[in-house]
This record gives sequence, C-alpha cells and structure tokens, in this order.
Amino acid sequence: MDVFFLTGTDEHGLKVEQSAEKRQIPAQALADENSLVFQEVMKSNEISFDDFIRTTDERHTTQVQAFVEKLLKSGDVYLGKFEGWYDEGQEEYYTETKAKECNYESPISGKPMVRMEEENYYFKLSKYESKVKELLETNDSFLTPKERKNELLQRVNDGLNDVPISRTNFTWGIPMPGDEQHVIYVWIDALMNYVTAIGMAQDGEEKQKYWPASIHVMAKEISWFHAVIWPAVLMALDLPLPSRVHAHGFWIREGRKMSKSLGNFVDLTVLNKFSNHYGLDGFRYYLATEGPIGAQDANFASSRVQEVYGTDLVNTFGNSTSRTTAMCVKYFDGILPEKSDDNSKIFEGYDWKSICEKEGAEAVCAYENLELNKATQAAMRIIAKVDLFITETEPFRMAKDPNERENLGAVLYQCLEALRISACILEPILPNKVKEMHAGLPLYANESDSMEKRLIWGGIKPGTTVSKLALFPRLDPLDENGEIMKEAQAPAASKKPAKKSKTKVKKVYSPETQAKIDAQGALIRSMKESGKTNDDAEVAEAVKILKELKASE
Repeated sequence: MDVFFLTGTDEHGLKVEQSAEKRQIPAQALADENSLVFQEVMKSNEISFDDFIRTTDERHTTQVQAFVEKLLKSGDVYLGKFEGWYDEGQEEYYTETKAKECNYESPISGKPMVRMEEENYYFKLSKYESKVKELLETNDSFLTPKERKNELLQRVNDGLNDVPISRTNFTWGIPMPGDEQHVIYVWIDALMNYVTAIGMAQDGEEKQKYWPASIHVMAKEISWFHAVIWPAVLMALDLPLPSRVHAHGFWIREGRKMSKSLGNFVDLTVLNKFSNHYGLDGFRYYLATEGPIGAQDANFASSRVQEVYGTDLVNTFGNSTSRTTAMCVKYFDGILPEKSDDNSKIFEGYDWKSICEKEGAEAVCAYENLELNKATQAAMRIIAKVDLFITETEPFRMAKDPNERENLGAVLYQCLEALRISACILEPILPNKVKEMHAGLPLYANESDSMEKRLIWGGIKPGTTVSKLALFPRLDPLDENGEIMKEAQAPAASKKPAKKSKTKVKKVYSPETQAKIDAQGALIRSMKESGKTNDDAEVAEAVKILKELKASE
C-alpha cells in the first residue's frame, strides 16, 4: 500500500515571539530548536514519517500566501474589525456569547481571556455554514469519534460567524499578501500544511496524488479548526476534503489535561525512563491500548503500566509463546513434524481456522477504526484460548505415549499457528518484539505482505525450525517519576494490638486442575475486556465451567 505519513511543527504565532524575546534570541532560532527536539523525540521513539514539514519552511510560506491570495480574489477573505475575547494560550477567538459560557476563562488552561479590538482580515465562514452542517449531519465517517460530531454540530447550529485570519499585534508569521502590516493567523497558516507539504499550490508536483488525505489525526481541542474551519477553507479553494478527521481525547493526570501551564506533565525524562525500563514496545503497548485514542480521556498511572505489561505481555503473550516453543524444542527438537498441519485434525471445541479468521477480521476492522485496544483484545483472546487448549489437550501427557505422537504434533502446530496470527495482529504495536519472534518462529513469507494475507491460517509449514522464545522479562514496577520502586516495607506495628481474624485456608488443587482453572479465568477476563458481561451466554457458560473445575476436587 502506498502511504504518505505527514507530521511536523507549527512554528509561528505570538507565543513563539514572546518566548524568544524572553530568551533574547531570534524567533527563528527558537523555532529551529523546538523543531529539532520534536524530530529527535520521534526518531528515538521509532515514530516513522515520510515528511516532516515546518511552517517556517519556504515551500510552506510561499504556498500559504498563494492560497490566501486566491481567497482574497474570490472575495472569501475581506478586511474587517474584530471586537471580542481571545484565548492567548490556545490563540483562539471567542464571541461574547461563547466567552460568557466559558466564564471568560480558557476551557483548556483556565486562564482569563483577554478583551481584544483589532482590525483583521476575515474568512467568510458564514458563507459555508449550510455546507459544513450538511457534511457533519450526513457523513457519519467524516468526524470521529461520534461524540465529537455531536459536540460540533451543537456549535454549528448556533450559527457560524466569519473568523479572523490575520493579526497585527505581533510580527512572527507569514505576511498577508499585499498588506504586510498583517501576518496570517497561526491556525490558518498551520492548517494549510496538509496541502503545502504535497505541493498543492505548485504545478507538476507528483505528491499531489496523496490528496485528499485519508485521515487527519489530532487532539480533540482542535477538532473545531479541523472539522469546521478547514473544510470550509478547502471548499473556498475548490479542493477536495479529507476523508476523515479523528479527534482523540487527552492524556490526563488527576482529572485534568496535561499542560505546561498547569505543570502536570509527564515530561520526556520520565517517559524515557518508562520506555527504557519496559522496552519501547512494552511501553508503546500501554500507550496504545490504554491511551485516549477514542472519545474518552485516559489517566496516566505507573501502576497501570505495570499491570498491563505484566498481564498482557508477560503472563499472556510472552508466557504462551515461551511454553509452546519450548515444547516444540523439547518434543520435536525444534522442527515441526510432517503432517502436523493436517486440517482434518480438529480437537473438540477448537476449530482454530474459524477462531482465528473471526478474531483476525475483528482486529483488522478495529485498526481501520483506530480502536487499538479492540485490535489487541482480539489477539489476547486467541492467546487465552491457546492456553486453555494446552490445558485441555495436555501435550505433556501425549509426549509420554508413542501412539499420540501425531496428535502431539497437531496440537503444537495449531498452538504455534494461532500464536503466529496473534503476533501478526500485534505487530503494528509491538514491531520490535514481533521481529524478534519472527527470528525464532517464522511469521510471514514476505515483509511486504498485507496484514490480511498474514492472518490467513496455514502460514507455518511442517519442517519449520522453531527456537525457544522469551520475549518479555518480569520487571519491577516504577513510581510516577519513573524510578524503580523499592520492595514494600512491612507496616510499622500499631500501638493497639490488631484484632484477631479467622485464617482463611486457600484450597490447593492438583497442578493439572490449577492450570485449567488459570486458563479458564484468563478466558473469562478476555471476554469481559472485550465488552461482554455475565449476562452474555458465552461468559455464563465459561463461568459455569470455572465453577465446575473448582468443585471437581
């Protein structure tokens, strides 16, 4: 698939100019410094991109001026006067009505808004009100998650006012064509990066084939600009609209958005401690599966990082891969036997081809919808079933019986193939660990194969050499500052003697039964994580089996 992934830095505006003045350095020098930090962070975290655009790049500034000049000529931009309220932190204008609703405070930082009176060039947003409203009302896939659509439609239904696109109270910006007393408003400047990066205002630029964009991804605070103002600007320029705008939630701490002004950041130093400790893939898995990619905000907590890493990666994915590859090495010298892929051998309750087809399709759909947690849950459900399958078929028992040799090979083949498919589902989030796994258990024939092709049952062939794998080591937890937590100290003796309590004796099961109980419990947790409840027949049946197992001894 031919993909062009664009990112970059928005470098103009009053805040940049003021920060540079405080440090007594040129604004361009500050922009250079900040942009380099962003690029280094992305590279160190292995976040790939095809182009990194800076809004101070000449290729960007000349095209922005060309687009604005076109809007001036069409009458979609005109000179007017603004009187109202301004959020300096977000660089956003508010009408009196909207500012009053916010108690004249920034809805993001909580800082007081500033009363402004200024001559500006305006974009005729009101001209495109009906078209923008129709777009949001009729195109369910344009703005996601759906909660964002409902929020913006309420604002659009209140009526759209023309919006200022220039400023005169600072100079660090792109000059307005024909009137250099004005600089182009930072948001209009920044929004246009999507089309300037691929040369949409230039003749013969090959990258123009990538427009319209398949998807814009940003935080919810700027969904208004991307899903209302930006489409209207594109309509005025007679350019196609992006297929989708996805406005995700915030990472928060103690119920508030992380921001520089609030001083509650998890800063780069702390983030690096987490990624160094859990590994880049281990930490990325937490961020992807627990993060605010959907409508809701997500709270960052070190205890949850440890819990997710231990439960999903160590105890589930890592443990299942380790025990299965170890059995292959122990019982077959690491070489999958002939006929082990015999599709006619289906063990009762485990039609693995159908199971993996269903979960694989759900994972692909989840990725397309940016529901990363649902994609990983599909993989975890497969792995939980592998563990239960091993418990029920007892390959360690089969290995003692020469007459079960063929069945043993089939069991291990089916486990390894199911794990292969699970790994392919998880590869977008765990690329390094899956590559490590691929070295010990071939997961696909060609790196260029699509996910759909990799998820087809039967990827592993008899005769394949398998090595024992240990993907995720057990690790000590970190505190909120990214420091390794010391072993918990026993609480100091109370002055009052503790009340005597009855000792609860934990029932001890045989190793075989305990293994079955653990696997069944993992299966139930996986079902509930996917959104099912005890009222679902599948969950109720699984709980019934668990109770029967516990009562069997």
